[in-house]
Amino acid sequence: MQRIRLRYTKRGRLRFTSHRDFQRAFERALRRAEVPMAYSAGFTPHPKVSYANAAPTGTGSEAEYLEIQLAERRDVDRLRELLDESLPAGLDVVDAVEACTSSFADRLEASVWELRLEGVDVAEAEKAVAAFLAAETVEVQRLTKNGMRTFDARGAVRRLEALPAPADRPGDGACAILRLVVRHVTPAVRPDDVLSGLRATADLAPPVPAAVTRLAQGLLDEETGTVTDPLAPDRDGAPAASTAAAGPTAAQQVPEGSG
Repeated sequence: MQRIRLRYTKRGRLRFTSHRDFQRAFERALRRAEVPMAYSAGFTPHPKVSYANAAPTGTGSEAEYLEIQLAERRDVDRLRELLDESLPAGLDVVDAVEACTSSFADRLEASVWELRLEGVDVAEAEKAVAAFLAAETVEVQRLTKNGMRTFDARGAVRRLEALPAPADRPGDGACAILRLVVRHVTPAVRPDDVLSGLRATADLAPPVPAAVTRLAQGLLDEETGTVTDPLAPDRDGAPAASTAAAGPTAAQQVPEGSG
């Protein structure tokens, strides 16, 4: 049995895709690509797909991960191409490696998020960031399926900075970019929780909802505050070449890179 770990994106309008919607779209892509999936046992067998730490509905992402188990070996690069072609634009499979290690979910320790605050001046955002970081705790509330929950948003934030928007962005109004690194803790601290904390500590209230994108997730380097590629250990330990083709016509095609 072969295990493949995939990185995929949620871009543009597809950021509003719920996790359940993505699951359905991905299982359709598996059938279209004729992937020889391994299935669970029991009365209702389902393909062996493991999803890891999906981004909230409404947020974009460049770094979503899942793992699939195959009943037959396939070329990893060609498999990535077939799945990418079988998914709608915006749900893009951008990387794939054969699993050579265990405990993949344990490597997803933190996420890097970018929040675009239209209508907010950079200087105003910098003051709010300084106030947030200076606080020992920042209590926020969020409505969960078990009712209203109060928790500390400050403790999970490893880094937070305000940056000017790119010079080539459309529009002439003020716009600040927040870049933050958030540890994956329980209960989970989401970007909107940090925005609630900025509102509580510095009265920062963007006039329009923030555009939120996850840029990366993986192992957290506590010394530098950076997040590293969680697929690197598998990529480093992968064999030099795959031993099987992706399908009956794969031998006639030259596999491309997974970037």
